[in-house]
Amino acid sequence: MAAPSKRSSRPTPVRKAWRSLTWLGVIIALLFGINAAGVIWGGGSWTPKLALDLEGGTQIILEPKVETGASVSQEQLDQAVSIIRQRVDASGVSEAEINTEGENVVVRIPGELDDQTRARIQQSAKLELRAVLLADAATNTAIDPSASPSPTEEPAEELESTPTAEPTDGSDPSWITPALQKEFDDFDCSQIDENSANVAPADEPLVTCDVTRTAKYLLGPVEASGENIVDATNGMVQTPTGASTGQWAVNIVFDAEGTEDFATVSTRLFGLQGQTPRDQFAFVLDGQVLTAPSMNGAITDGKPQITGSFDQASSKALADQLKFGALPLSFTVQSSDTISPTLGTSQLQSGLIAGLIGLILVVIYTIFQYRALASVTIASLVIVGIITYLMITILSWREGYRLSLAGIAGLIVSIGFTADSFIIYFERVRDELRDGRPLVGAVEAGWKRAFRTVLASKATNLLAAIVLFVLAVGSVKGFAYTLGLTTIIDVVVVILFTHPMLQLLAQTRFFSSGNPWSGLDPNALGAVYRGRAEFRKPVGQPAKKTAASAKEAQRRQTIAERKAAAAVGASDSSDEGKES
Repeated sequence: MAAPSKRSSRPTPVRKAWRSLTWLGVIIALLFGINAAGVIWGGGSWTPKLALDLEGGTQIILEPKVETGASVSQEQLDQAVSIIRQRVDASGVSEAEINTEGENVVVRIPGELDDQTRARIQQSAKLELRAVLLADAATNTAIDPSASPSPTEEPAEELESTPTAEPTDGSDPSWITPALQKEFDDFDCSQIDENSANVAPADEPLVTCDVTRTAKYLLGPVEASGENIVDATNGMVQTPTGASTGQWAVNIVFDAEGTEDFATVSTRLFGLQGQTPRDQFAFVLDGQVLTAPSMNGAITDGKPQITGSFDQASSKALADQLKFGALPLSFTVQSSDTISPTLGTSQLQSGLIAGLIGLILVVIYTIFQYRALASVTIASLVIVGIITYLMITILSWREGYRLSLAGIAGLIVSIGFTADSFIIYFERVRDELRDGRPLVGAVEAGWKRAFRTVLASKATNLLAAIVLFVLAVGSVKGFAYTLGLTTIIDVVVVILFTHPMLQLLAQTRFFSSGNPWSGLDPNALGAVYRGRAEFRKPVGQPAKKTAASAKEAQRRQTIAERKAAAAVGASDSSDEGKES
């Protein structure tokens, strides 16, 4: 008695097709759910944000602060533009325009400008690390304009401003001269911005206050600089056991020079432990003390941590400023205005109409070329459009992406690239039908051959988009971004929708029987090629069409097959000669 045959566990093409379509449905539902959650809880929208050219935004003109008679070089302005652009991009704002006009830097940002982004743009973020010599509670004297002027004081005698002994390091009390002591005692933190008292040469002491104006400090010369920072990130402060304290901090990584300088200073200050405030080290940003912690150990790995009154947003803003470097100049805001779109509604409408015309032409071509098979192309384009729209809206509220007219151009160009994938696949399937395969086998064999070609083509498109995005600036980045995004979506849709749909359609009688309107009629495609230079005529085909098919088959022969056919022909002629 024969053993019962085991049912193959290998999935059939139909089961594979339904599995792929299910995954596609899950992806679309997931994107829809993410967008809906953003609309409800995350301040998102069902429409993508638009860029400067389509929506307008905010324009800030920054004027450099220089000494009387000094000039600003173009190199300094270009460096400032580069740093500001990096900071804006790091904040998640896209399609911003940063350039120079004369000696000013002009920043144009789409939409409304939030305080954190404004701070990134305006602050010079010059970080200095100085040892603390003196610390005290801040003096904040509010000046009442209506109050009567105080009597004129007698001129004070001039105090000694030169140290009696040469200081040996930044913590040496010899820095504290009588003149500097009086300046520290009389320092008013409420006047710090007006009198620019928080500016001092790197090799001299500095009298300043902290950012909250609650403490004032006398600091030694600069002993480590932000110029030696190679990386800066924000994160939660953790205990030695790895538990989070809930306090945000900025983590700094110095280069070799900065690591050596900080190791020397931290070792010295650790030796002064208990001699407050001389065991403290101040992190000074733009002339104001962020924090002045005590040195609890020698830090020799070049990775100090700044703590203070940070939240997640402010710590990330500072980390980005330090990471991308200090501005070469100090700037003041000359003006901050709301600007209108650089392009009108008519240009946007023209772009959308151009895209619609291109889509219609693609549809007409596929219907003419592939008959009913064009329905798969149209449905695939619709799926690509849905996924692309959902992705752009999610990126708009989640990552700050904005759609410009150049981005719309990228979407329009992608229509042709997407249709190209389907054409490659369909033509491979038709080639297999010409080779004599049934439709189900032709779909599977054609897919194996087409998939490699599609991947190679899309990899080229994606590489071009990445290079363009990295090297370009401004709105050209939007073109590259949408082109790269649609390229990835195109591959996903071909795998999870186009091929599965063809697998299912191959099971239907309309397509499998080779209906003339299906676009997959073997007789209409030419000769049925069997390989090895052999051909057979389709049954019932007219003589005229048979001749055309034979010519098509001959044209498709390889060189080896032609030689084989010639050899067969020579052998037949020889046999006929012998018989005669």
